[in-house]
Amino acid sequence: MIYINRLMEIIHDLVIHFGFNVIAAIAIFIVGRWGANLLSKLVRRLSIKANIDATLSSFLINITYYVIIIFSVIASLNRLGVQTASIIAVLGAAGLAVGLALQGSLSNFAAGVLIIIFRPFNVDDLIEVDGVLGKVEEIQLFTTALIALDNKRVIVPNATITGGHIINYTATGKLRVDTVIGVAYDADIDRVKQVICEVLEKDSLVLKEPQATIAVMELADSSVNFAVRPWAKPEDYWTVYFNTYENVKKRLDAEGISIPFPQTEVHLFQK
Repeated sequence: MIYINRLMEIIHDLVIHFGFNVIAAIAIFIVGRWGANLLSKLVRRLSIKANIDATLSSFLINITYYVIIIFSVIASLNRLGVQTASIIAVLGAAGLAVGLALQGSLSNFAAGVLIIIFRPFNVDDLIEVDGVLGKVEEIQLFTTALIALDNKRVIVPNATITGGHIINYTATGKLRVDTVIGVAYDADIDRVKQVICEVLEKDSLVLKEPQATIAVMELADSSVNFAVRPWAKPEDYWTVYFNTYENVKKRLDAEGISIPFPQTEVHLFQK
């Protein structure tokens, strides 16, 4: 009877002690989950206030939530007497292995975060990266999608973008259109400049400011070449480029000013 009473006391103490630990573990997990939800909402509000990209904002919210949940689970297990040091070591080793296996992807992810935060370009911007010229369709955490000028969809890894030069044609709101017009040597230079100026003034897509540059650039073998450099909005660049050549050619023809083609004069001397 004495042994039975002693056994009951031991069982009673174990139940009380273990039951208290179970309740404490459950409380820790509940508080941790509540804190995860609270901090996730806080991160969401701060992201909206800071105007952070939706993709990055969603990623930060999820990371915040699951990190706190993981710590809550580990703390709960520790309260139950489970040795969590080995669990943490396993998680660390697994994280290192995954990090090494996904090294390239992680570099693309880090580059994507930098692009989203520092914004060297935005959606719909015309950019040139890694030899690809196109309009930005979508910025993701690992890649950026471009629509090339021939309407091809090009996916560029973000690490490639941040690791090289980024040319943003849209950032300043205007682009200089560089063209070269050649006329015959016997043409009146002042008249040619006046004609080209009138052509550019009639083109509504050519910006009034800054003023276009019209100047003799080169005395070439067969022609006097003029640098004709109007300014246009990025979306009007190619239209202005093609219009300038076409309209100047028509106007020069109407004015009787010839545009020579390359030619070679051969002189024969008889002895």
